[in-house]
Amino acid sequence: MKHAILKAFVTGTVALATPVSAMAQNDSASQSADIDALIARMTLDEKIGQLVQRMGGRSKSLNSRLGPEELDKVRRGEVGSYLHVAGADALRELQRVAVEESRLGIPLLFSMDVVHGYRTIFPVPLAMAASWDPEVAERHARIAATEASAAGLHWTFAPMVDIARDPRWGRIVEGAGEDAYLGSRMAAAQVLGFQGTDLSAADTIMAGTKHFGAYGAAEGGRDYAGAEVSERAMRETYLAPFRAAAEAGSASYMTAFNALNGVPTTGNEDLLRTMLREEWGWNGLLLSDWRAVEELMAHGVAGTRSDAARLALEASVDMDMVADVYAGDLKEAIKGDPALLPLLDQAVHRILDAKRKLGLFVDPYKYHDAAREAEVILSSDHRAAARDIAERSIVLLKNDGDVLPLAEGAQKIALVGALADDALSQLGSWRAQGRAEDVVTLRAALEAAHHNVVFAPGTDARTDDVTDIPEAVAAAESSDLIVLALGEDYDWSGEARSRSSLELPGRQLALFEALAATGKPLVVVLMGGRPLAIPEVAEKTDAVLETWLLGIESGPAIVDTLFGDNNPGGKLPASFPRTTGQVPVSYDHLPSGRPADPDLSKDTARYMDQPITPLYAFGHGLSYTRFSFGEPSVDRSSIPANGGEVTIALDVTNDGARAGDEVVQLYMRDPVASVSRPVQQLRGFRRVTLQPGETKRVSFTLSADQFALWSREGEWVIEPGEIELMVGSASDDIRGRVSVTIDGTGRGSIAPAAIPTRSKVQ
Repeated sequence: MKHAILKAFVTGTVALATPVSAMAQNDSASQSADIDALIARMTLDEKIGQLVQRMGGRSKSLNSRLGPEELDKVRRGEVGSYLHVAGADALRELQRVAVEESRLGIPLLFSMDVVHGYRTIFPVPLAMAASWDPEVAERHARIAATEASAAGLHWTFAPMVDIARDPRWGRIVEGAGEDAYLGSRMAAAQVLGFQGTDLSAADTIMAGTKHFGAYGAAEGGRDYAGAEVSERAMRETYLAPFRAAAEAGSASYMTAFNALNGVPTTGNEDLLRTMLREEWGWNGLLLSDWRAVEELMAHGVAGTRSDAARLALEASVDMDMVADVYAGDLKEAIKGDPALLPLLDQAVHRILDAKRKLGLFVDPYKYHDAAREAEVILSSDHRAAARDIAERSIVLLKNDGDVLPLAEGAQKIALVGALADDALSQLGSWRAQGRAEDVVTLRAALEAAHHNVVFAPGTDARTDDVTDIPEAVAAAESSDLIVLALGEDYDWSGEARSRSSLELPGRQLALFEALAATGKPLVVVLMGGRPLAIPEVAEKTDAVLETWLLGIESGPAIVDTLFGDNNPGGKLPASFPRTTGQVPVSYDHLPSGRPADPDLSKDTARYMDQPITPLYAFGHGLSYTRFSFGEPSVDRSSIPANGGEVTIALDVTNDGARAGDEVVQLYMRDPVASVSRPVQQLRGFRRVTLQPGETKRVSFTLSADQFALWSREGEWVIEPGEIELMVGSASDDIRGRVSVTIDGTGRGSIAPAAIPTRSKVQ
């Protein structure tokens, strides 16, 4: 057998024909020396090969391209990584070819978009952000890593941490919504979940935080469109979750498709090499998005593929996803400019270091245990976690007359809406290896839980056909109450799924109006992957549950919530507009010299034909119980700008008859500064469970660094003066205010939104 497990790679004493099968795992200096020695033995073609990621198949046809020609590329050292591959046994054989039949025996990296579960599919990321519980994000990622690693994968292209303030952008479904602080906490939690405490463990995978830059700020919410964003907005908002991921140890990043202020991210040396690597000190593996290196030509900054290869390498992009620009054209670029050779060696070093950290040089086969794969995939424990996380992700938007929870009596329920019986949609976008047959739908769960249910599809989001609406109305008229599933199916949100309208697609509004006219109690279960403009629904229905796309346990989670076995405690991670024309409508906007006023006789910053508020604000979410907040207090009235801390504390009480969760939200405002500051900025939150009548004391400790701003001089500055602190149940439901004074001037270090706030519950 050509391959042998070695305990060290001895530099300078191994013949060039001998494969490298192990590398020292001791101190960092010797590890770097081992990698440098290996690079010194590599030919130019072998170095370039490490920068190449190829398709092993398609997302719906994994491993389908791994034929003899592809294996020959592996033997020649022309590939560093594959995506769209999976399976412990299949990838073991592919890895065997790499480590036993190539000249140097360098292991391959296997990757996939494992975004919200591998086979056990959890709620879409936007839904998990609605839990306002980073432990949810970490637990889901830990389970996803356990399953994906058992299937032979080393690397996921997640978390997606792009801030999205325009819900027309379809990829809002993949992130945490509009806020930099909430997004930062969810980003860091997922990195920890995927990577664990030891990346070399066989049940961890590398996080691939994406899409570095301002992809979520695409003009008009159109996917792939450019973004024009000020440096202050970039630093304080859009880059904050990426910095939080870096602080959590993200092993890799992916570049954004789009251009930022006229410079495509994949060729943006200032953003990637200067800021990410040199300023932040991050030295992990940087990957392009799908064919993004090639697309530098379409952006108009590269005239040839060779130019595109040069720009990407200069920007410090280490690996080219599937475009084969590095494979076919980087050699020509280096021939024309030998100064690129050291940059090539740096990229190879980072890729080999990632493989070393995964432990692949010590045991390249540890991810290929078919018995473990069979044991952990879709296990009962994983399904139970999926159900719990789905329940924690549901948001109660409206509940007039406490129509929810439903009584357990003999009511006849009309369940209406095609989405109630749509298993595929509950998997959401980027479903990895999720299968529709694994999903328990709302219809299946409700019919199993309740003895008297009649189902009628009515209409769906994909048709203008209204012929089945009369049947739905008849079902409603013969029932005691209506549960109506409305919204968007899975294919309305995700990559390349931008919409010009946020209203209900198809003829769903007509279905709703017909059912509302029956006068029966009406509960809307709103599904989908983005905030929707539903003012008519909000006005005429009795209750609205935002359930997003909840994964394989969606049905039981929704039914438990309808009947009160789960008391919803989620909050909105993004504002819901009243109309499409109201976007963007994020809560932390800058103040105006003429702030919005409902009085139309005044000239203020508002639309004449709409109220000045969103339909549902950021942080909004109701409960089947009610909570009161005590007066907040601070432990000191002033803090020094350098090293100061302040703790704000308050009592929260459950005043109702049911146990429930409240999310205590902490906001700040700097009312007078050298630059105009947002009217509110989230700086902390804590989800708290309270029994009936129970009171708990919640406290948050903030450092002076968390009050910094990006100055006009281009640095983080902590300015003297008053800071207002606000606590409440939502951004528009503030229950108490206090202030603290900053003494002196200080220097900040990183984006304040990237810094976690310590919280305590007593």
